[in-house]
Amino acid sequence: MQQPQRLEVNFLEVGQGDAILIKSPFGQNILIDGGPDSTILKRLGENLPWWERTIDLMVLTHPHDDHIAGLNEVIRRYDVQRIVYTGVVYDSPAYTTWQELVNKYQISTVIIDRPQTINLGENCNLEISYPQQAFYGRGVENLNNTSIISKLDCDGVKILFAGDAEKEEENELIKANVDLSADIIKAGHHGSDTASSDEFLAKIKPRYAIIETGENDFGLPSLRVIKKLERMGAKVYRTDQNGTIIVKNDGQKTEVFSER
Repeated sequence: MQQPQRLEVNFLEVGQGDAILIKSPFGQNILIDGGPDSTILKRLGENLPWWERTIDLMVLTHPHDDHIAGLNEVIRRYDVQRIVYTGVVYDSPAYTTWQELVNKYQISTVIIDRPQTINLGENCNLEISYPQQAFYGRGVENLNNTSIISKLDCDGVKILFAGDAEKEEENELIKANVDLSADIIKAGHHGSDTASSDEFLAKIKPRYAIIETGENDFGLPSLRVIKKLERMGAKVYRTDQNGTIIVKNDGQKTEVFSER
């Protein structure tokens, strides 16, 4: 195994949507969601060397367009090695195209239907805590509450990726007594007040909160959520104001900064 390098996590500015690039200390590129359009290609080009064309792991938290549409562009232009997703049923052109591309390029897929850990190297894991049930082949009324929630625990830094999970999903994890503690949270559902309950945030105790959002008609992020996070002592970053947000850790200290 290669010598560990520096961990870097890029919360990419892709407009109103989620896209997160993890560059592990062991050389893997992990992409969580892809935003609403081809902007993801520009952002990957800015944050990966021009010769780097491999995505070792793609995580689709849930198939709403603002998370999946950009992934179609990535599959067409990058060598995607493996995909994890829930297999939930959802009728949308972007999701249909995604499934067709996965089949066309014969990408290895893993259905997430229970908590599990993906080992990336020594002291470096991606811990998936939700879903705790099978969504494969099922239609669900609120797709947000099928979101894969995962935590990167790598060289002493912990980052929780909450997808678009709302309070109902948060409550399931609290009741299951899942260890949610993390230094950094990617706030659920673009900072909506349908997510980030007091109880959920109290379990996490984040020092930093990152909200992925862009211009929208939904009033996101919620000022109530921002104030709640600030009262807890978390420094809040948001991609619509700060651009791409970068987390770096060298095994000794963690830096969080933005492009702007």
